[in-house]
Amino acid sequence: MFPVRALVGALLALVILTLSGCGLGCTDTTAERGEAGVRVKVEDTSGRPSGVTVEVVDWRLEPHPQVPSEGDQVHFHYRFDGADEYSGRAVDACAVDKKRVALGCQTIYSSEAWRQPDDALTGDSWLAVERPEQVAGVLLIPNDQSYDRRTCDQDVKDGGGMHPPEPAGVGDQL
Repeated sequence: MFPVRALVGALLALVILTLSGCGLGCTDTTAERGEAGVRVKVEDTSGRPSGVTVEVVDWRLEPHPQVPSEGDQVHFHYRFDGADEYSGRAVDACAVDKKRVALGCQTIYSSEAWRQPDDALTGDSWLAVERPEQVAGVLLIPNDQSYDRRTCDQDVKDGGGMHPPEPAGVGDQL
C-alpha cells in the first residue's frame, strides 16, 4: 500500500511542478541575423515581418556639431514606415566599408523619431568610426531589437524562449 501512495504522491508533485511552469526546462534561443540593407522590413524574433519598414534616406561624412574636433563622423537620416511612436521598434544601423564589414553600429528606435505629415517617423543619428574614409554606406539589420525577454539564467520559470540576435558590432560581416 505504501509504494502506491508514494507513487501517487510523486506523480501529483510532478503534475503540480509541470503546471506551475517548473520542471519543464528552460531554453534560450537566439534568432538568426537578417540580411542587412539600406531598406529593410523589420522582423520579429521568429523572422516574421512586423509591418514596419525602415530605410536609410541619406548619409554623409561631417564633423559632429557638438564635438567638431573629433573629425568626420557618419551622419545619417532614417525613416520608419508603419511604426508609431509607442511601438518602440528598433533596428541596428551600421556604417560599413565596401566589403560590408561594420565600422560602427548603434541601435535606432522609432520612438526617437518625429512624426511627419505622411505618418512616417523620421530621424537622424551619428556613427563615430575610426576610419571615416573607409565608409561606403549605412546598412540596417532587420531584426527588431526592441524586446528581449528575460533569459533562463535571469528567470528559470518565466524566462527563456527566442531572443533577438546580439547587436551588430565593429568587424561584423553584414
